[in-house]
Amino acid sequence: MSAFFKLCLLIGAVRAFDSVTNATTDAKNSEICLALYRKSLKSKDMDHDGTHFDGQYPHVFIILGASGDLARKKIYPTLWWLYRDNLLPAKTFFFGYARSKTSIEEIKTKCEPYMKVKPNEASRYQEFWTLNHYLSGQYNNRTDFEKLNQEISQFEKGPIANRLFYLALPPSVFEDVTIHIKNTSMAPKGWTRIIIEKPFGRDFDSSQKLSDHLATLFSETQIYRIDHYLGKEMVQNLMTLRFGNRIFGPTWNRDNIASIQISFKEPFGTQGRGGYFDEFGIIRDIMQNHLLQILTLVAMEKPATCHPDDIRNEKVKVLKSIKPLELNDVVLGQYVGDPQKEGEAKLGYLDDPTVPKDSITPTYALSVLRINNERWDGVPFILKCGKALNERKAEVRIQFEDVPGDIFDGKPKRNELVIRVQPGEALYVKLMVKTPGMAFDMEETELDLTYGSRYSHVKLPDAYERLILDVFCGSQMHFVRADELSEAWRIFTPLLHQIEQERVKPIPYTYGSRGPKEADELLLNNNFTYTGSYKWYKPSL
Repeated sequence: MSAFFKLCLLIGAVRAFDSVTNATTDAKNSEICLALYRKSLKSKDMDHDGTHFDGQYPHVFIILGASGDLARKKIYPTLWWLYRDNLLPAKTFFFGYARSKTSIEEIKTKCEPYMKVKPNEASRYQEFWTLNHYLSGQYNNRTDFEKLNQEISQFEKGPIANRLFYLALPPSVFEDVTIHIKNTSMAPKGWTRIIIEKPFGRDFDSSQKLSDHLATLFSETQIYRIDHYLGKEMVQNLMTLRFGNRIFGPTWNRDNIASIQISFKEPFGTQGRGGYFDEFGIIRDIMQNHLLQILTLVAMEKPATCHPDDIRNEKVKVLKSIKPLELNDVVLGQYVGDPQKEGEAKLGYLDDPTVPKDSITPTYALSVLRINNERWDGVPFILKCGKALNERKAEVRIQFEDVPGDIFDGKPKRNELVIRVQPGEALYVKLMVKTPGMAFDMEETELDLTYGSRYSHVKLPDAYERLILDVFCGSQMHFVRADELSEAWRIFTPLLHQIEQERVKPIPYTYGSRGPKEADELLLNNNFTYTGSYKWYKPSL
């Protein structure tokens, strides 16, 4: 069970204990919750698999690529929030390493727009930066890493000291960096853990090469392949929803579910950063990792326990049951500008000066996967993602079969269970009810759990907060294992190679639209119906 799953339970308990809504009480409840959680982090009884940390020993968190965008926008802010809330071991130090000739003061200045520091936190914030240090060095130079090791060692007093390395780096330097970490910078008197950011390769062969390389240096228990979608509240909620509620179990199968759609939509384009995106495309960037990981959580069987490996074993079984994706089960699109709009919406993907003018890289993809097992045989799993669409949304939409023996002349619409990942976390069930009033008619409505309403006094932690704290605690539940990664690339690699070798041209779609019309046809052919008649009303706080 992940660290922050415990925190969510504690938040619920605190909220039930005191529902008074003034700001003072909110702060008090938050502090009570955090105090309980801090205590649990230090307890060996926190999880049955023993994930916790011992705060009496030094921990050094090393950010490789400390001068980059990821460090500035995500890693340093996350470490600050965890430090601010006293969720890290007391003796934690932070070390930045990069090629840039910079300093902690300069890094601090660049990070400030993302740190979300409140006025009453100023002294605590300054205290955080006094624990930060920086060393400039090359990624392919053993001597520089030896210097890094000497610098880190100064903060490792006592019989035990642990190290966490975050590789916020391009894949091109992974091999050199990991070799130097292994040869010069492993914790001499504690554990060492390595956090690796995607992309984990470009296809099956490159990913396998990376995994094989890492396996020669570190054990799988030392490697944390981070996919930030696995840290999101509603993604982590999938296990509790499925296996903690009797109501869903009997219908979670091919006899009752018509289709399942997992989607990710962004209302903006590449915004002048298409050069990076063009190297990977929407399938590698979103579908092969984020959406496929969600699919495994939706489709897997109940694990024997909440131990990370029991959960990941079930996820791998799902992936092994999926055949490689074929082109006729895919719709690819590339957005074009809308001449009637202003600003970025007027420009298409190919208008981005950083994108090659003949690029065939898809900015939209819809694919249909099928799981060949007893539970899901015949149920299409539809993965959909795209840029420059009509809204920002990530969700899981489980559409149930039509009601047999209809006595209402075709008026009932399909029931749907919707798990909204972002924005505005929510869980709701679409169902038919009698229209209020004298007439005997019917309409669509919902049973709605919108987190912003039900949990209005709870600040949900950022995905990176959950995941980085899980690394401190040693919980790998929400990290990608090597065999998961291998199976994911097996499914997508033939398609990706075919697109590139045959130069499959994506279908143009207008900036701000729902995507290519051909995608709607593929949905209809795979037992997913879209009526457009349902209207969701945001609940009042």
